[in-house]
Amino acid sequence: MKEQIHIPVLKEEVLSFLNPQKNQNFVDCTAGMGGHALALLERNGPEGKVLALEWDTDLYKLLKNKKRLLVFNESYTRLEEIVERENFHPISGILFDLGFSSFHTERSGRGFSFMKDEPLDMRYNKNTLLTAEKIVNQYKEKDLFYIFRKWGEEKYAREIARNIVSKRKKEPIKTTKDLARIIEKSVPSSYKSQRINCATKTFQSLRIAVNGEIMNMKEGLTQALRVLPKKGRIAVITFHGIEEKTLLDFIKENNLFLLTKKPITPRIEEIKNNIRSRSAKLRVIIK
Repeated sequence: MKEQIHIPVLKEEVLSFLNPQKNQNFVDCTAGMGGHALALLERNGPEGKVLALEWDTDLYKLLKNKKRLLVFNESYTRLEEIVERENFHPISGILFDLGFSSFHTERSGRGFSFMKDEPLDMRYNKNTLLTAEKIVNQYKEKDLFYIFRKWGEEKYAREIARNIVSKRKKEPIKTTKDLARIIEKSVPSSYKSQRINCATKTFQSLRIAVNGEIMNMKEGLTQALRVLPKKGRIAVITFHGIEEKTLLDFIKENNLFLLTKKPITPRIEEIKNNIRSRSAKLRVIIK
């Protein structure tokens, strides 16, 4: 696999709010291809370190061992365990760049995008058992409806679920294109002409369900609070309303101070250079 540096979303804004100083330690819970982690390392020398977690094994292999960078092929749901095992203290800031990277849609071959004809996989970590194919071919209609409505906020969740069940009785639904065609036939013409593709919300909901994203997010944030000392900062980049609501609920439930009164969004120049950043929202918490 060709090495590539990930374009880190809201990099300058993350650096501004985490404000890395000499010899401070940071955690990047969603390392991707290392863009944010390397940016932090440029600011926290000569002795500061970055502990980077990346659940996707293929992405993990792209992260080269560098001085002061500790890389682990683990989910951030094991953050506390790894921090304690490595005696990684004190921590000045923790970053969560949620969602999926361009690697997943462009290079993984795991069916994250309806724009390509790929197997319905959608796993971040290929060692887990649940795939999108299993969900669409084995789950009951009412459970499919729940996933599409809950995690995708899909207006036509009932129609899509019904047509999936009808289609799979004839033959299994194997690929992204198979699923996208079913979705397209399940929604009215007016829905297809909207700004976002009519399959977007269904694909989002399946990805969330396959990877347990919202449950993992809550657990990761909870552990981040436990390992972070008083006045430490947690920077969280969300990409859709469900992540955003989960984060705001977490902040309220734990009575945390939100440093960013309004979410920080990308500048026009960044969106032009990296279209994936257009829906990103950065919020920073102080413990």
